[in-house]
Amino acid sequence: MSQAFRIEKDTMGEMRVPADAYYGAQTARALENFPVSGQAIPRPVIRALGILKGAAATVNMELGGLAKDLGAAIERAAAEVAEGKLDRHFVVDVFQTGSGTSSNMNANEVIANRAGELLGKALGSKAVHPNDHVNMGQSSNDVFPTAVQLGLALTIQEQLLPELGRLAEALHGLADRTFAQVKTGRTHLMDAMPIRYGQEFRGYAGQVERGAARIGQALEDLCEVPLGGTAVGTGVNADPRLAQGICKLVARDHGVRLRETTNHFQAQACLDAVVHASGALRAFATGFYKFANDIRWMSSSIMGELKIPEVQPGSSIMPAKVNPVICESVLMLCGQVFANDGAVAFGNSQGQFELNTMMPFVARNAIESATLLAHGARMFREKCLAGVEVTAEAARRVHRNPILATALNKAIGYEHAAKIAKEAAAKGLTVREIAAQQTQVPPAELDRLLDPARLCGEWGKSR
Repeated sequence: MSQAFRIEKDTMGEMRVPADAYYGAQTARALENFPVSGQAIPRPVIRALGILKGAAATVNMELGGLAKDLGAAIERAAAEVAEGKLDRHFVVDVFQTGSGTSSNMNANEVIANRAGELLGKALGSKAVHPNDHVNMGQSSNDVFPTAVQLGLALTIQEQLLPELGRLAEALHGLADRTFAQVKTGRTHLMDAMPIRYGQEFRGYAGQVERGAARIGQALEDLCEVPLGGTAVGTGVNADPRLAQGICKLVARDHGVRLRETTNHFQAQACLDAVVHASGALRAFATGFYKFANDIRWMSSSIMGELKIPEVQPGSSIMPAKVNPVICESVLMLCGQVFANDGAVAFGNSQGQFELNTMMPFVARNAIESATLLAHGARMFREKCLAGVEVTAEAARRVHRNPILATALNKAIGYEHAAKIAKEAAAKGLTVREIAAQQTQVPPAELDRLLDPARLCGEWGKSR
């Protein structure tokens, strides 16, 4: 922004506004009032505000409430907002008024001034009015929560779900490639019965697919929006056809099943749909954390069952040390998602009567979670899973695992099998060797019973 200023007025008086800024007096006032974090509201919410304001102009023109020249200019300016061309003019801190009014007005003023400029008018002229024209039939109290839900829905639909689909495919591919190879299974961090690598990876893929399905269910919930309720849910000053028209346009142009709520009073008093979505994101993050950590452990020098790509030096003092940094990055971002979900839940509890008053805070955390998981899924797939290799250590270890004595239970009984397992462990011999000495089971039958691959079965060979 330039250092020259113009004077604009709002209902509280005059404000100095940078001469080349598209925002106006209310935004300038908010900029002074909230010098908190330096973080603007999330880009997906800005995009959603642009989408909604443009669609509102279209419908308001169709309904006869907005002059065609003004409406067309608003459509163009709002499209530029949605495309990110005017992001530098969205300057209000995310920690602002709890309704998001300051950001709604930021959008109204930017669109109004840019639309006026497109019509050949000077910035600040209000030839296109931010309230009367851009905000026609709307209130911050219905538009901003709709923008939050739409911004999160678009982030999930366009970024997260496609990445989760690719992550699941990568895990299925790894399962296919490694299905014939057997390793020691583990429960309680202790050796358990054998399992195929492919079965383990197939399980991880199943976690991703089911997590994505839960997020998809939450996405449907997000698409029921409070638009049309205006100030307190009663729809004052709004044509009852406006919200439905906007939702139809957004659904057509952006592929989300946006629809006006059947109960405006619940939709504006809370952000329950965002909490639902945040919970689904957290649920997936717990699974993502789990299997990323499994792979981290399997690739460690302690276990040595997997080799993962070496992507950067691991120590500033120990030459040639390489660490599982991609897995660790995933663990941290999942931890942030856990924290964000707690913040979203708390924020949603802070509604009083007809309005929630922590909407920008909730938006910031929920959208960050979806974005982190999308980026994390891509990074993990490209930088880790794509180069995973099975080592020879697991095959050697599984044949010497005393837990294989479990396979003798039916032939010799639980207690005798336990004795063989303990003796094999104490003497450093295999269960096969001790069983051959202490049982009457024929050698061929011992070979069959103690074959790790047979014990794994074929479940998970195909998807």
